[in-house]
Amino acid sequence: MTPRDSEPLVLGVPRAAFRPSPVFLALVALLATSAVLTWHGIGNVRLTVFGFVVSGWLVSLCLHEYAHAVVAYRSGDRGVAHRGYLTLNPLKYSHPLLSIALPVVVVLLGGIGLPGGAVWVDRHVIPGRLRHTLVSLAGPATNVLFALVLVVVLRLGASGGGPVEFWAAVALLAFLQITASLLNLLPVPGLDGGNMIQPWLSPPYRRMYDLFAPYGFILLFALLWNPTIGGWFFTAVFAVGDALGLPPWLYATGLDLVRFWQG
Repeated sequence: MTPRDSEPLVLGVPRAAFRPSPVFLALVALLATSAVLTWHGIGNVRLTVFGFVVSGWLVSLCLHEYAHAVVAYRSGDRGVAHRGYLTLNPLKYSHPLLSIALPVVVVLLGGIGLPGGAVWVDRHVIPGRLRHTLVSLAGPATNVLFALVLVVVLRLGASGGGPVEFWAAVALLAFLQITASLLNLLPVPGLDGGNMIQPWLSPPYRRMYDLFAPYGFILLFALLWNPTIGGWFFTAVFAVGDALGLPPWLYATGLDLVRFWQG
């Protein structure tokens, strides 16, 4: 009998399936280290802000997909544990190029929190339409919570002083969470917002939805590329940021700093 065979099980799943992966822990360590370096002004500030924002964004991607997986697991899909989705390992959620590299590039160039990885959920083992909706809602809800926490930290902490570069990085991370929240809530086939309403559609509309779902990213880019729809989207993002008290000049400073190659 191997150690893995003798490992205690939780509902038939090895406990190792619930432990944070070394990749995720490394991202958290990078986030903490870059935050400390930025706060104390150690090293090139543009590079430390870059490390802070990118690692923070990747951590949020992990938490977003983990939330999907946890709700799916609680709703009856034990397969998410066997597929490694409960270990917070970003490599389990995604294609390294399309789901990690592309969103990071879009973050750096466009300041948009593009949806990243994807958790495959066995919908057939989850009973009830409401549970399916909650599985899809869990990810965007995590982005909303992350944004609120960052805004509270910013509003409470910035008044006490500290380097503007650090608070600019925090503000940019909060702004990215707002964009990610709104993007994920759009009723686009294949994205979380669309998947939330899919179980409630009539069979003909559901078949049409499933036909377009694989092209969700293309549809999203097409919508944002449209000047009118893109304008509405960013108007909503800025309105939410203003309502939360997120200073536009501060996250704009963060976006300027994170583009270290322009320095």
